[in-house]
Amino acid sequence: MKSSLPTECSSDYSAHSVPPRTHVGSASHRLTRRRFLKMAMVGVGCAAVAACTPSPPDPGPRVREKVQLVYQDSRVEWFPPMVQQMMEEFHAKNPNIRVFYTPEPDSQSIQEKTLDAMQAGTAPDVFQGCCSWFPIWAQKGHTLDLRPYVEADLDAATVAEWDQAQYMALRTQDGKQYGLPKYHGALALYFNRDLFDSYRVDYPNESWNHDDYFNAMKQFRRDRDGDGRIDLWGSMTYVTWDRIQMHVNGWGGNLVDPNDPRRCRMADPEALEALEWLRARMHDDKVMANSLDVQRAWPNDTFAAGRIAMVEDGSWNLKEILTKADFRVGVAPFPAGPVRRVTLTSNDGFGIYAGTRHPEAAWELMKFLISKDFGRAMARASFLQPARASLIDEWVGSVREEFPERAKGVDIAAFADGHLKGYSVTSEVAANMEDASRIAHAAWDQILTLGLEPVDRMKRAAQEIELSQQGVGEVPCTSKCL
Repeated sequence: MKSSLPTECSSDYSAHSVPPRTHVGSASHRLTRRRFLKMAMVGVGCAAVAACTPSPPDPGPRVREKVQLVYQDSRVEWFPPMVQQMMEEFHAKNPNIRVFYTPEPDSQSIQEKTLDAMQAGTAPDVFQGCCSWFPIWAQKGHTLDLRPYVEADLDAATVAEWDQAQYMALRTQDGKQYGLPKYHGALALYFNRDLFDSYRVDYPNESWNHDDYFNAMKQFRRDRDGDGRIDLWGSMTYVTWDRIQMHVNGWGGNLVDPNDPRRCRMADPEALEALEWLRARMHDDKVMANSLDVQRAWPNDTFAAGRIAMVEDGSWNLKEILTKADFRVGVAPFPAGPVRRVTLTSNDGFGIYAGTRHPEAAWELMKFLISKDFGRAMARASFLQPARASLIDEWVGSVREEFPERAKGVDIAAFADGHLKGYSVTSEVAANMEDASRIAHAAWDQILTLGLEPVDRMKRAAQEIELSQQGVGEVPCTSKCL
């Protein structure tokens, strides 16, 4: 049996400082992977010294009794055969643990169905989570606190390789680690090199800011078939919490108060200015397509179809875009905002159900899922960008190997720019994320998708969100923890 876990630590995050930030304005300041890891190890070493006392005990002997676990993860076509092969390796190394993989519910019902299973006590032992629903599960107390296991049984080098913004985003404000990084989904700017060449527009690069971005968009607004309607736009984004937040962060604002997740900051001047920039591009200048312009097609599909010159999208769509696009694809770091440069990294991670009957076995599976071998397997199967910095070069090489022509000249490493240079941000999480997300998206649809209301609509939405946060207890970690 595993020895008792340490008592709960305080929420003092000074011991978990991130590596020093590096200026990102020019190539001469590029942070190498070797230097990144060296710097990060210093931060992790300090964290180990300053960790809560008393020191956590050893997690005890490995699993010695026969145990069965249910592991829920992606249902996309490539994942089941990959995971079945990897589970054979896990079973060979852990003969007393038998893992049964089950595909997660579809994207429209994963939050509700998994939450229902958690509340009923029938949830999978180990699962993947992301987006707004992962912190919601943690807020409702359904995720096991992984921090004692990490401190007792995970080497510092592993933690050092993760983007610290992503790692800390999977932690509640009171210090509970509800997930560990699955992969590093990062956002960049895809662009159609053929269109840029055709209209004689300079390619995006790491020096671009939002003015450069807007000026380029204007060059592509076209009615190509002469029917009086625009059918080519400069760019497109997703009207979702994290994508809008990234623009707001670039203006120096927030959706959620970094010091109090119960407070909404969507009505602050910086947030309204960023939202107005997006609204004006979509509805005044008509250089950014919205979902109604393209019959509610996804932005990545619209880009692959050649209807937009650029798209704000992540490395998770790299393989699909390279496969579908019949033009030369380019990738550049996301343009800097007026106040700061940011790019989004996902909060995709693995978690353990708080009600599992086999936490020790689940932890053994968790360690396998965050291993280099599992990261390589996901990278090979679908180009998922590894969470570990040391695997970035291998990942880039695997993309070029599978698409030697289409990946030629593509700056694939641009997706890792925020990770290596330290300017990644993750989705800010309100104390009651479920209600905050619902209220915000309803307002954004009116402002951005339909174009029926001004950005001042967010003042009323912010008030409604703050009312929905009253009385909330435990809250997830925001940038205060970083």
